[in-house]
Amino acid sequence: MYEKKGWVDRVIEILLGNQGKDFQEILIDREVVDEIIQIARQSHPLEFMALLEGKIHEGVLKVEGLVFLPGETSNQSAVMKTFMMPMTTETVGSVHSHPIPNATPSTADLHFFAKNGLFHLIIAQPYTEESMIGYDTFGEMINYRII
Repeated sequence: MYEKKGWVDRVIEILLGNQGKDFQEILIDREVVDEIIQIARQSHPLEFMALLEGKIHEGVLKVEGLVFLPGETSNQSAVMKTFMMPMTTETVGSVHSHPIPNATPSTADLHFFAKNGLFHLIIAQPYTEESMIGYDTFGEMINYRII
């Protein structure tokens, strides 16, 4: 995904706390995807939000679970109290739903992505694998595989 980095990229990595967290592939456990789909459907017409739990090992970012924190949801937004996250949690990003058939990140989503991890998912209505899009810290679309 990311190859040679210039000095600007390295400075941004340091500022975002992403230094040394390089990966070339993203894998998501099938059970996690199924849970995301189920929760998005049950939450509709409200948004839902969770953090993605996982690890980077040998160039592979593997998402293995979800972390739920207190917050508030509506049919237009979801807010999570990230300051309540346990210190031992290994989160790598976030997932949230859009109760419309559009998975494009909003300005608020982009601000959240920049501060909270390396990989983010938005699942849009009709809440299927095909309506779930991955994004990097900067809001650029990024590929992943379900295993």
